[in-house]
Amino acid sequence: MIELRPFASLGAANHGWLDARHHFSFANYHDPARVHWGALRVWNDDRIAAKSGFPPHPHQDMEIITYVRQGAITHQDSLGNQGRTEAGDVQVMSAGTGIRHAEYNLEDEECRLFQIWIMPDRGGHAPSWGTRPFPKDSRDGRFEVLASGLPDDADALKINTCGRVAAAFVKAGETVRYDTTPDRHLYLVPATGRVRIGAVEAAARDGVAITGESLIEVTALEDAELVLVDAA
Repeated sequence: MIELRPFASLGAANHGWLDARHHFSFANYHDPARVHWGALRVWNDDRIAAKSGFPPHPHQDMEIITYVRQGAITHQDSLGNQGRTEAGDVQVMSAGTGIRHAEYNLEDEECRLFQIWIMPDRGGHAPSWGTRPFPKDSRDGRFEVLASGLPDDADALKINTCGRVAAAFVKAGETVRYDTTPDRHLYLVPATGRVRIGAVEAAARDGVAITGESLIEVTALEDAELVLVDAA
């Protein structure tokens, strides 16, 4: 099953400093058909104005992955962590037993990012945070695992769930493949460009929900930057 979820169909909230689109039910947006996709609970497409951001607030028992698409985001939390994550890189926060954090765009330009929440394998993990730059050319023509709780992904940032977040850059006319199993729940979003998966065409910032497949093949109709969640 490959289901297109067009960008225009997503939930929306514009707070002035924050222009957000929600692939799944979030805050005041609720769609009973889009509450989660397997263990994937949230995929927010956020545009954060310069010199603004999310003030300190709490989380518990959630794996929160931030994929920065443009600009940079600066993180602070109650564990004393601080760090800056820029376009193309990721940060991971395991909320675990509880953490407070703030995310600020301290730059002179708008920050665009995907905020992804995946439910953990269990409650009660110790909270943690990490960020890592990934060489952009390592994702040319293939999926690079950025964050993962799977045992074979030792080089990725760790998340406490049976899943992974991966990204790829694909040139027009090229195809990338991803092996999976029919029980998995995959969710793919082209950050840029336009792609075809099976008979489905997806434009930039559309969502594609996939399950029941053993292999997906993504062909770029335009140069594309892809972000993929593989969840239980």
